[in-house]
Amino acid sequence: MNKKAIYQMGYGLLFLMVLAAPLAIYPVFLMKLLCFALFACAFNLLIGFTGLLSFGHAAFFGGAGYITGYALSLLGLPVEISLLLGTLSGALIGLVMGSLAIRRQGIYFTMITLALAQMVYFIFLQAPFAGGEDGLQGVPRGKLLGMLDLSNDLTLYYVVLAIAIAAFLLITRIVNSPFGLVLKAIKENEPRAISPGYDVHRYKLLAFVLSAAIAGLAGAMKTVVLGFETLTDVHWTMSGLVVLMTLVGGLGTLTGPIVGAVIIILLENKLGDIGNWLAAVTHIDWFNSLDESVTIVTGFIFIVCVLAFRRGIVGELGALLKKHLPTH
Repeated sequence: MNKKAIYQMGYGLLFLMVLAAPLAIYPVFLMKLLCFALFACAFNLLIGFTGLLSFGHAAFFGGAGYITGYALSLLGLPVEISLLLGTLSGALIGLVMGSLAIRRQGIYFTMITLALAQMVYFIFLQAPFAGGEDGLQGVPRGKLLGMLDLSNDLTLYYVVLAIAIAAFLLITRIVNSPFGLVLKAIKENEPRAISPGYDVHRYKLLAFVLSAAIAGLAGAMKTVVLGFETLTDVHWTMSGLVVLMTLVGGLGTLTGPIVGAVIIILLENKLGDIGNWLAAVTHIDWFNSLDESVTIVTGFIFIVCVLAFRRGIVGELGALLKKHLPTH
């Protein structure tokens, strides 16, 4: 069996698993996983395939969440219009930030995106409609196209799943298109990409805006799913979290960010339960405090991945398949 067939089987099995998952796992938690997985894929489009390390993706993720929550709760707009506004707001913030940062390279680009993202954070902190430190609460889910009642968790799950799959297919199409090949060329050797006449700044700006728009879609869906939006999503730590997800899963791979997001979110939400179980089995009380040590555990995983799995989990698995299996 060749590598392509294994990938096809893997995608098929994953699709069947996510279809059946809400029968065994709380749908809201699954939807949260899908939103963060899409957020990580959006970030990976920029760093993994274009070579640009942004520390400002929280601005797109959280900013779109605020706009969507405002449109749903205060303006009373339909959910599909609110999601579209959230996505467009992410793209608009990305266009402004990218226009200012894209002509810088390396650490200068990264720090400019961080500074601009913190400005967005303080805007939402002071904005009258954003609710200050309390954020937006009680955001209604509404009805999709006036027919599907999204207050039902199972209905909303399959809507979120369909949107996430469509966005993932869009990212795959972008990466494998001629445009994506130019992005890869820019990442590998920017001066060589300039020599044939490509306007690399325009290509990088478009990649930045596309990444921001998809990140905005993820943040908009998260607000609909959870029914609230807070400053946590626009804080710089959220940008650091998505960097961690992408590096753990596999930089520059299509499915790596999904794996990384699942691992990190599972740790954040289930580490306390695991610690309680370990404490009950081993009779060591220290395990009960694992819930308070999420940052330490995720940091340890990050260090292990950097030292032992430089290509991330999916990157290392892909390298093994490439080494031991035929390509045809």
